[in-house]
Order: sequence, then C-alpha cells, then structure tokens
Amino acid sequence: MHLWLLSERAALTLWVGGMWATGYLVAPVLFRMLDDRAQAGAIAGQLFAISNWIGLACIALLLLGALARNGRAWFSDWRAWVLLAALALVLIAEFALAPAMRELKAAAGGDLVAHAGLHRRFATLHGVSSTLFVVTSLLGLLLALFGVTRTNASNA
Repeated sequence: MHLWLLSERAALTLWVGGMWATGYLVAPVLFRMLDDRAQAGAIAGQLFAISNWIGLACIALLLLGALARNGRAWFSDWRAWVLLAALALVLIAEFALAPAMRELKAAAGGDLVAHAGLHRRFATLHGVSSTLFVVTSLLGLLLALFGVTRTNASNA
C-alpha cells in the first residue's frame, strides 16, 4: 500500500473520528453529567476549537497531497469539492461563529440567561454553528467512506 494512501487514511481518521467523538459523544455527555451548563459549554467549546484546528491541519494536508498527486485535474472529481466545502465550513465555524459567540458570552458577563437579547443572539449563532457541524461531519464521513482521491486496485 502506498504511503500517501496510509497518510490520507490517518488524516481522515484523526479529523473525522475526532470530530464525531467530540460532537456526538463527548459534548452530549458533558451536558448530561455536569450541573453547570456554562461549564459544560465552556469545556465543549474548547473541545470544538481543538477539533476545528485538527480539522484545518488535516484538511490542508489532504488538499496538498491530492493536488500533488493529481494536479488541477483533481478538481474535476466531486471529492475535491466536498473537501473544499468542509474546509470552508470549518473556517466559518472557527473564525466567524466561535469569536462572535465568545463576544456575546463576555458581554453577558458569562450569564447569558440573565440577558435575554444576548441569549437569543447566542442561541441563533449556536444553532448555525451546530448545523455547520452536522454538515461538516457528514462531509467528513463521506470522504472517510470514499477517500479523498480515486484509487484503483493497483494503488491499494
């Protein structure tokens, strides 16, 4: 098996597995087990930030590897567009939504419930962020199932 294929699989496993573990296992457990929702949210927020940075690094490696192997021809494959869409969603989550949510928490002094207007805006951003996470996790799963580039029997 080629080294690039092993590297691709490792990057996909790290990114997608970490994302799924964080979003669908760890975060729900935090909110179930901790009485303090603000603390659970703070921990979950840190975990999502770590997951996003791992995702950005893995996606960058996957993009560079696919481009190195296939050049511009790779962009005619649906996988390229799935990977680029996932990259865009992670960038939006980490550099647009997360900072805006942190600002709202800071403006509320950490108590969003006591500030109805800030709480509504936070809930809206959280809903958008959650939707982007679900879409990104499904895109990642799609890539994990089919790979980042087409392989033929002689490559495997």
